[in-house]
This record gives sequence, structure tokens and C-alpha cells, in this order.
Amino acid sequence: MTFHVDARAILSAVGLQDVLDDVDGEDVRRLRSPVDGRPVGGVRLRSDVDAVAARATAAATSLKAIPMPIRGQIVREIGDAIRGKKVELGRLLTLEVGKIRSEAEGEIQEIVDVCDYACGLSRTIGGQTLSSERRDHRLTERWHPLGPVLCITAFNFPAAVWGWNAALALVCGDPIVWKPSLKAPLMAMALQQIAVDVLARHDLVNACQLVIVDDATARTMVADARYALVSATGSTRMGLDVQRVVGARLGRTLLELGGNNALVVLDDADLDLALRAVVFGAFGTAGQRCTSTRRLLVQRGIADAFVARVVKATTSLPIGNPFDDATLVGPLIDLAAREAFVAA
Repeated sequence: MTFHVDARAILSAVGLQDVLDDVDGEDVRRLRSPVDGRPVGGVRLRSDVDAVAARATAAATSLKAIPMPIRGQIVREIGDAIRGKKVELGRLLTLEVGKIRSEAEGEIQEIVDVCDYACGLSRTIGGQTLSSERRDHRLTERWHPLGPVLCITAFNFPAAVWGWNAALALVCGDPIVWKPSLKAPLMAMALQQIAVDVLARHDLVNACQLVIVDDATARTMVADARYALVSATGSTRMGLDVQRVVGARLGRTLLELGGNNALVVLDDADLDLALRAVVFGAFGTAGQRCTSTRRLLVQRGIADAFVARVVKATTSLPIGNPFDDATLVGPLIDLAAREAFVAA
């Protein structure tokens, strides 16, 4: 199947039309859409990560001086700005990683939702007040900002994972530095610009930074003790490496890694509901989630009949252009993913 996608219109709608022309130089990562295989420009890799960490450290001083409810309102403003670009950002997500429209817009909505949640959280984070054994004294617990956060995200959720991390980090007074997957940097660039436009109004432009770097440079960032927390989403192997490096400097990690998930179906289950769960669990995001269903454990008495239903359902799934609302399964992210799928 072949499709033609108007990449320029999609990129222009989110202010990224320049990437179509930025394709020259040794430091440029060239990009293609998994939808039609056509080039969608390039992004430049950065090397000034020491300066980025320094700016994040300085921003921590300014950010923590702002009362938490005000930080919550700033995050709410970021969410509102993203809400206003939901359709355009959804189309960019489809162009870059191939998600169908409903999933793409749903992922953008996740950022909006967590911004709303974080805004409410900004007025409810407290600490215990306990009785003291000393007269005229009391014991009070107060939470303080942790410090700059390094957020490493994967291609399969190139928007939502940053949203979860950034909204909570900023509310808690922690600047965030985002290292996106090199397979999905365009979404990061679009969201970063929206966030910075809001933060600039509050003189907090360095509270949210973006670094598009290769793996070697990312490793130096993980080892940088100025990042109090490293939040990383990716393979289990990557998570083990991050944990070792950050643990060696007594830092903190928040890891969301790969899975090998089974769905259990017993003979008293609602099989219609179970079938829908299997199909969505296995084929949502074209099976490219850490939570994707990879195995079925079906009770023997219903196994043959249920597996037959699964086969019938999956062979009838509309596969094709993710911009077409009739499509339920879009493309895999790239040729390497296809080859791995066929090998599996």
C-alpha cells in the first residue's frame, strides 16, 4: 500500500516547517515517516549538555521560590495551550510514529489530563504535623523540591510520557530536561516550544529544556550528578544500565521498561469482553507498547474455540494508512521493527 501525506502542512501547523529544509551536516539526524517512507527533514544533534545542566540547576533556584499553587497554575496554562493544539499535535504524532488518529489524539489528551491533575495536586501536597514529647513544640514534615530531572522517553509514547513527568516535576519545583527518542524528536520539539512559550511569560524559560542527542551523549547526562532524578522509559537493558550509573552516584531513578505480558482467560469469563481486551491489548499502537499483550493463557475447555475467535478477529483488522479513520492498525515505527516482528 502507498499513501501520500502532506508533511509540510502537518509540520507547519505546529511551527516545525523548518525541519524539512534542515537536512545537511554531519550533526543532522535525517527523518522519515513510517506512514509513507518519505523524508520529513532532519534535526540537529546537540553537544552543549553541560550548559543545559547548568541552566537547569540555576532554574531550580527560581522555580522553588514560587509557591506551589502558582506553579500548578503555570502547569495548567501549559495544559491549556496543548489542549488548543490537540488535533494538530495528533496529526504530527501520526506522521512521526504512525499511530492511528484516535490513539494519537488520545495521547495528547493524556498530557492535558495530567496537567489538570498536577494543578489540583499543587494545592494538596502537605506534610504531617505530629505531637512532640517536648512542651510547646511540634513536629512538622515539609516536602522540598528534589532538583533537576532528566527525562528520557521512547518512540512509542513520544508525547504522553514527557507530559506525565513534566507536569509533576514542575509542580514540585523541579526543572526538567527532556531527552526524546531519536525516532521521534519532532513531537518533542513541538511540545517543547508550547511549554517554553508559557514558561517565558513567567521568566522560567530554562525550567523545561530539550536535548536531542545520540546515545553516547545521553550516557554522559545520566552520569551527571546535577540530575537528582533520572526518569527513563525504554528497554529493560537500557533501564539496567541507567540504574547502575545513577546508583553509583547515589542518584534516584524512575524506570518504565519493557514487558512480556500475558492475558489470562478462564472458562467463566465474558468471552466477548475478553476478545476485545485481547485484540486491543495485542494490536493497539501496532503492538509497540510495554503493556502489549504478547501471550494468552486460556483455560483448556475453551482454548480451541476462543483462539479461533481471536484468529478471526485479528485477520479482519483494518491495516493501513493511520490517517484514515477506518484503519485500526498503522505501521510499525521503522524497517528494523518490522524485521524484528517477522523474526519473532
